[in-house]
Amino acid sequence: MKKKSSRPAKKKASAKIQTVDQYVARVPKAARSTFDQLREVVRSAVPPGSSEIISYGILAFKKERVLVWFAAFSNHCSLFPTNSVIEQFRDELKGFSTSKGTIKFPLDKALPATLIKRIVKARVAQSKKDV
Repeated sequence: MKKKSSRPAKKKASAKIQTVDQYVARVPKAARSTFDQLREVVRSAVPPGSSEIISYGILAFKKERVLVWFAAFSNHCSLFPTNSVIEQFRDELKGFSTSKGTIKFPLDKALPATLIKRIVKARVAQSKKDV
């Protein structure tokens, strides 16, 4: 029989993020500038009336359905436009780390704003076909 501990249960390291403001407040300081740029580029490419939400614990833009996700980490920022969109831009993304559904942008390189805008627009077009 397992003995009960007299110590209080540990709290999770961080409370679950429920709002956009909570997420933005927790962006690592090292990633702040790149994240702010990424957020603005994504915002400029989604359709008017899209709302910024929390989805899967990260930021996303939604209009009827989630269009694209993005996040900040301590050494990179990521864009999650779905795997099929990444495949569409595979040649242009050769200088970036990619995995299924994810593109990582290192903090020490300039953000490819024009490419990101094109990727987001491709994802928006794809989401319209999925409806």
